[in-house]
Amino acid sequence: QVQLVESGGGSVQAGGSLRLSCAASAYTYRSYCMGWFRQASGKEREGVAAINSDGSTSYADSVKGRATASHDSAKNTLYLQINNLEPEDTAMYYCAAEPRCPPVTPNQILNGPLYRYWGQGTQVTVSS
Repeated sequence: QVQLVESGGGSVQAGGSLRLSCAASAYTYRSYCMGWFRQASGKEREGVAAINSDGSTSYADSVKGRATASHDSAKNTLYLQINNLEPEDTAMYYCAAEPRCPPVTPNQILNGPLYRYWGQGTQVTVSS
């Protein structure tokens, strides 16, 4: 069982930045995937960014160029830095993990069903 706890959300003005964190309970696997997803009110969940155990990252077009996902193995913590925030980034952001991640394409790693473990979410609100 993997437990995930997100933090770092909040209210910011458009153009600002946030860094979200996701602390994972300790586990060691050779291959894993970790991702960030978001769900805005009345919309479907969207894969935002993901990273796998070899350090490869993938981003949704909506955040490409503005977001950076990273993973600190020593702290077992996933991060998402988003710059130049837009009102359209307003959503609940969820961290997800799959400790035994199969080989996936950059698009597949952004698919929610890939992941077995999910955090409770952290709210990001961007005002114009």
